[in-house]
Amino acid sequence: MSDKTLPPPSERIRSVLTEAGYGEAAVQALLALDADHFHYVRRVMKGDVPQSLMDELGAGLEATQFHALSAILRIRFGYGREAAEATVGLLAEEMSLDPSRASRIASDLVERGLLLRAVSQADGRRSVLEPTEAAFALLDGFLKAKWRRTMRLFSTWSEEDILTFSRLFGRYTEGMRAEYPGTK
Repeated sequence: MSDKTLPPPSERIRSVLTEAGYGEAAVQALLALDADHFHYVRRVMKGDVPQSLMDELGAGLEATQFHALSAILRIRFGYGREAAEATVGLLAEEMSLDPSRASRIASDLVERGLLLRAVSQADGRRSVLEPTEAAFALLDGFLKAKWRRTMRLFSTWSEEDILTFSRLFGRYTEGMRAEYPGTK
């Protein structure tokens, strides 16, 4: 069977959902959610969201550089993982990059004055990456810009809609953690 004769993936999944007992309205809603979720993740992973905010701030950073800077803070403060000293190896792990690519990105951030290389407090032979005051100022600006946009996004939503969305999205992400346990 050639690709030209296969029905689109949504039609093939439609039958799986129907056979699982979902009604037509739920099938439509789940397929729409899947498509919307794909576009949301793509915008975040591709870097459209952080790049747009970096451009708004005039930061001169590419999305990958911003992702590295935020990954270092996640490592350092234990967001989504156990807190640790940020090393190039942990940066590579957090960003799913090879260590040489992570090292180049870190070096670029050092040159831009956003990171410092320091000696590990736990092991004096190891080098760690420390955010500078400029990095914290940039990230503070990023968060404020992000929340300005988020508030605009929700400005026409009722408080009840926001509460419902937050509750249901939390329930969805908990289900994702259960189904895909490799993430935290």
